[in-house]
Amino acid sequence: MSDLLRAPAEIKYAEELDWLESVDDGPKPFSWRLSPKMVRLFILGSERADGLDREIVQKWFGDRSFVERSIVTLASDRGLLLIGDPGTGKSWLAELLSAAISRNSTLVVQGTAGTTEDHIKYSWNVSMVIAKGQSRESMIPSPIMTAMETGTIGRFEELTRSTSDVQDALISILSEKYVSVPELGSGEGDDNIVFAKPGFSVIATANSRDRGVNDLSSALKRRFNFVRIPVVTNKKSEAEIVRFRTEELLRRHQIELDVPPTLLDVLLQSFADLRASAAAAGSDDEKLESALSSAEQIGVLEDAILHSNFFGERALTARTLASSLVGSLVRREPEDLAILNKYLHGVVEPRGKAEGGAWPEFLEGGRDAIATLA
Repeated sequence: MSDLLRAPAEIKYAEELDWLESVDDGPKPFSWRLSPKMVRLFILGSERADGLDREIVQKWFGDRSFVERSIVTLASDRGLLLIGDPGTGKSWLAELLSAAISRNSTLVVQGTAGTTEDHIKYSWNVSMVIAKGQSRESMIPSPIMTAMETGTIGRFEELTRSTSDVQDALISILSEKYVSVPELGSGEGDDNIVFAKPGFSVIATANSRDRGVNDLSSALKRRFNFVRIPVVTNKKSEAEIVRFRTEELLRRHQIELDVPPTLLDVLLQSFADLRASAAAAGSDDEKLESALSSAEQIGVLEDAILHSNFFGERALTARTLASSLVGSLVRREPEDLAILNKYLHGVVEPRGKAEGGAWPEFLEGGRDAIATLA
């Protein structure tokens, strides 16, 4: 695993998954590797009441009901659509579900304007077709078709970014649970249909901000159960997410760096302030283009930690944190710069005078970063 830039969940947590399989005596739907209860436990972590001999770490932080509904959906014959703002953990939840159920989270199609029907069905190895003609051996199955043939979970990222033709092709897969291959002929024994095996399902994700890009048809919506993942705004939950990812980040980069809890509090409060400002804004020009999600918050912290490790004093400072926040959140100039400048002078400056602590240094770091960008 050390030679992988980013190991998929089934490799990263292989030892944990192996152990859970060894003690799992619950009923398993279809070809599932873990029972629904163990899938939930793998994702949400163990508690003392579970009576396990070892601790299972929590990997996804959110409402328990979202995970349970997702698991129940995948045990049915319907697809699962995780929908929410960017950075709310939809893809991570989809990966964890696939890893726990199938021990394979890499059967993924990325939806874009360039995604075609071939990407979710099949294509051909041209050299083999020229040499031997069209056959099952010369066919290149898509990740979704591979999931069908193996009775596992296929994933479709950013579904609403793909065109209506691609979405229509997915309808037949979810409805009929097979794919016709007309190039292989229509006679008996021509093996021109690929049938899905029990256990096959599709987890799709969609950003709620992409409405209007390629809206889902009512026919496709009927094939999915929707689970809406909200932005985490509960400070306790968000703090747990940030701490979990910070510890993971430090381990991955093999960094020994002091991250004071007070600075995590400053980061959490800053995002809470900016979200409140966005909610009260009268127009999009008065809002940051950033979704201000937990993922973006972690990105700010990662930038600050790496900068401190390579160019700082090997200790995270409020100045570096503020510089990273400005650098990460400014995407439109001058609109975003003006919004952050207003926040620093209208909220951070009075707070620094009233509370002291890390806020005055955070204010100075933010001012310097804005001056540099401006």
